[in-house]
Amino acid sequence: MAMSRDEIFEKVQEVLAEALGLDDDEVTPQATLMGDLGAESIDFLDITFNLEKAFDIKIPREELFPADSIMENGEYVQDGKLTEAGLAELKDKMPHTDFSEFEADPDINKLPDLFTVDSIVKFVEGKVN
Repeated sequence: MAMSRDEIFEKVQEVLAEALGLDDDEVTPQATLMGDLGAESIDFLDITFNLEKAFDIKIPREELFPADSIMENGEYVQDGKLTEAGLAELKDKMPHTDFSEFEADPDINKLPDLFTVDSIVKFVEGKVN
């Protein structure tokens, strides 16, 4: 049975609040995991595991948070910015993410800002519906 976007958001909100020690109202759709919610890379494993449990889905390594494999590829990163090939690869791996602002300045230091609550909701939505 398909879940509504609101139902998915509520469960994602619950998972993130629990994993990061936050109140539900702090977890808004626009919030970035690292910048706004204070997540660290180690938290991503816990978040992934808890999303799998909450939604009864499998999330292969690097599927939800694929930045590491791209950052380690010299063809994708040059002078601290993602190359066109790197951006294309990231978009391919993260179709659930809005790249409109990042494309204007693909600085690798801004990569964490791509991981928003809304992008997780869209990702899960694609898995469960």
